[in-house]
This record gives sequence, structure tokens and C-alpha cells, in this order.
Amino acid sequence: MRLIRLLKHDLAREAREWVADGVISEGQAELICTRYEVDYHGAHQRALGYNLLVGLGYLFVGLAVITLIGANWEEIPRALRMGGVIAITIGTQVLALRVYLTRDPRAGEGLFLLGNLFFGAAIILIAQIYHLGEHMPDGVFWWALGCVPFALITRSPWLAGQANALALIWFFLQVNLGFYPVLFPLFILVSLYVLIWGRASIILLLMSILSAGLWLEYSLAELWRSQTQRFGFDLFPENLAVAVALFIFLYVFAHWLARRPSPKARDYAAVISVWCLRFALIALLIFSFEQPWKQLIEADWHHRYTMWVVIAAIGGIALALAVPARRLLACGIQFVALVASLLLVSNSDNTGLAAYLQVATNFALIGSGIWLILHGIYAGISHYFFLGVMAILLVALLRYFDLMGDYVGAALIFILFAGLLIGAAKYWRYHQNRGDLR
Repeated sequence: MRLIRLLKHDLAREAREWVADGVISEGQAELICTRYEVDYHGAHQRALGYNLLVGLGYLFVGLAVITLIGANWEEIPRALRMGGVIAITIGTQVLALRVYLTRDPRAGEGLFLLGNLFFGAAIILIAQIYHLGEHMPDGVFWWALGCVPFALITRSPWLAGQANALALIWFFLQVNLGFYPVLFPLFILVSLYVLIWGRASIILLLMSILSAGLWLEYSLAELWRSQTQRFGFDLFPENLAVAVALFIFLYVFAHWLARRPSPKARDYAAVISVWCLRFALIALLIFSFEQPWKQLIEADWHHRYTMWVVIAAIGGIALALAVPARRLLACGIQFVALVASLLLVSNSDNTGLAAYLQVATNFALIGSGIWLILHGIYAGISHYFFLGVMAILLVALLRYFDLMGDYVGAALIFILFAGLLIGAAKYWRYHQNRGDLR
């Protein structure tokens, strides 16, 4: 899962420079770009910029129309108001469908976005006409639902993203009022359908993962809340445990996805892998302090049985994917570490354990940094190398603040990390001399 997939849109420009310098032929450059689903001639990028500007233009047209109608709202007869907003909405969507089918699909998508904006405005304005405001989230729900058919017809990531963004707004409104968003998974499924069968979209991918994670975590919180009579989006310590298990699953899923033949699947795998790595380092940095461990030990773990069932289900699926992904050992180590940590913090009232867990986390963070440095050197991936260096330097800085005033301890910390970095440098030069670096 080379990080070149995250920067692949710069590949066409580099390939054209290679052709100009005589390094490769134009046919070879086209084959390289085709492997990563990049347009060598740059026509797609030029069209992307054009479509983005046109889409923003449509957005401001919609805002202008809504502003004019809103400014003269009271002077317009009720029947004309009702008919006008419906006519504008239907007319825009019909025009969008015609343009999409006969002339320019991308321009049609832009008009669909505009039509969906008019649809939302129509819902709001009609609700004002007839004083329909008993449950405000319903309006946002119907707005999001109205975007779904056009997202399915066009398989456009922009339209699916619009529906998903509105669904997220509806989700938080429902949760804030104490209602369960039963139909929220429908919008997640629509986004997944577009991700698989439509154009690749990193934004939609991340939005879908966020939506699925929020829905699962809130569903569990709702189940546990009914037992303790809490209100709203109250999270429990068990939610954190499930979140860690989900990220381990995503890590394995990314490596499984990277072995699929589709270039789009490998692009998605690279993005998921990078974000899982970032989450892991951030989580280790947070738990490299003693206080978070103390809070988990002192927390009330009233839902351990359900938590273990959910983690076992996630772990079973992850292990099943880890075999073809060739990540069984890494997946097993991660889940063993998670289970061991949970057993310690959820079954003990001894806050003294927090110091030992803090030390273990710091060693895990240092080990992760060393692994990233070595893996970055051996595989020739600079992102991993510098991420590992940054992790070690952050640990050194944080521990220096902890040892402020203890000069001997701080000096030993610096000597330790100096040895690690110098050792990594010698390892780098060793592989350079052997010609192993790629």
C-alpha cells in the first residue's frame, strides 16, 4: 500500500516530465498512469476544476434565489409560494436529468446538487407556510432522503456525500433530542454502494467510515443507556474499548483490501491504513500519561458482558480477514494487548496499576516509532520514517516535561533516544550500502 496512491494525481505531471526528459516513452507513461487510474493527458483534472467552479456557481445561484424569495416571502400569496417552490425544485431536477442523460453527466450532477438544495429550501419554506415544526429533524431527514434517488441513479460521490452529510446532521439532531435514528444505516448503505460502483472518492470513504462508527457506537450507548436511564449521546468506557477494536478491524480490512485486483480498492486501502496508523499513534500518546489509565480504572464498567460479545464478534471477523491478508500475527498481538488492558482496568480498583500501564504504553509507543523508522527505511516509504521519528521525539519531549527538575533522569532519556536514532541511521546506511533500499 504505497503512499503514492494518496498522491497519484501528481503522477501524470511527473510522468510528462519523464517523457520530456527521455526517461520513458509516452506509451510507458500512459501505462503507468493507467495502473493508478490517472488521466495521463490531464483532461480529467482540467474537467474537475471546471466542474468545481460550475458547481460553486450553481450553489450561489441557489442561494441567490432562496434569498430573493425569503426577502419577499410575506408579500407573495400562499398559493404562489407553494407552487413556486415546487416548480423550481421539479424544474431543476428535470433539467438536471436531461443534461445528465443527453449532454454532460458531470454538469448534470452539478444541477442535481442545485436541485437538492432547492428541495431542502422547499421543505423549510412549506413548513413555514403551514407551521409544520413539531419535530424539526424530520425536515432534514426528508431532505436527505430526497437526495438518495439521484445519488443511486448517477452513482455520484458528490450526491452521495450530500445525502450522507445531511443524514449526519439529522443523526445529531435526533440524538440531541433523545430519539434513535433508526433509518441512518440506509444512508451508509447508499454511500457504500456509490463507493463500490461509482467513482473513487476519499472524502466519501472517510465520511462513510465515520458514519458507520458513530452509528454503531451510539447504538451500543443507547442499549446501555436504557439500563442506566441516561439521556442523549452519553458515552461509556465500553465505547472506547469497542472503538479500539473497530480500528484494529479497519487495519486488517485495509490490508485485505490492498490485495484486491481493483486499483480503486487499493486506493481505499492506502487511505484506511494511513488513518488507522495515525489513530494508533494518537491513542498511544494519550495513554502515555497516567491520568487516562486512572480514569478507566475508576470508571463504572456495568456493561462488560455486551462489550465482550461485541469485541469478540469484531475480533472474529478481523482474524478471518487477517489470514488472506497475511496479518494474522499482527492482528493477534493487537487484540491480545487490547484484551489484557481491558481485563486489568475493568476488574481492578487499584489505581496504582495506572503507572505500570503508562510505562507499558510508553514502551509500546517507542517500539512503534522504531518499527516505523525501520520499515520506512527498508520499504523506502519516507512517510513511515518521519512519522516514526516524530513519535520518538514527541515521547522524548513529553517525558522530559514529566522529569522537569530531575536532570539525571532527563539526561538518561535523551541518551536513550539518541542511541535509538543513531542506531536507525546506521541501519539506514547499512541497507544503502547493500542496495536494499527501494
